[in-house]
Amino acid sequence: MNRALLAALAKSLILTLVLEMGFFLLTCKRNKRDLLLVGAVNIVTNPVVVLLFWLSVFHADRNRAVVMAPLELFAVCAEGYYYKKYGQDFKRPYLFSAAANAFSFGIGVLLQLFI
Repeated sequence: MNRALLAALAKSLILTLVLEMGFFLLTCKRNKRDLLLVGAVNIVTNPVVVLLFWLSVFHADRNRAVVMAPLELFAVCAEGYYYKKYGQDFKRPYLFSAAANAFSFGIGVLLQLFI
């Protein structure tokens, strides 16, 4: 793997962890096990999404939006599944997953505009 890809993977994972775990806390959830679950689930899904995005957009010259939509949908579904299966206080796990991903994606887009 080249350095640019590794840097993109690391930056994206760190930012996603901070934002989605922050989102968890902003929604007044306090279960420590669920907070760890949010972190663990993102450690699994984020690198897959970023790597597939990188390969699709930068090496196969695909449209960013066409690539990103199904990848984000995958992340929401996978994370929602794990929140439902292993979470303790997720009343609507798929809704939480969609909201957390929208939050982190939106903040990420805003940060890219200013960086």
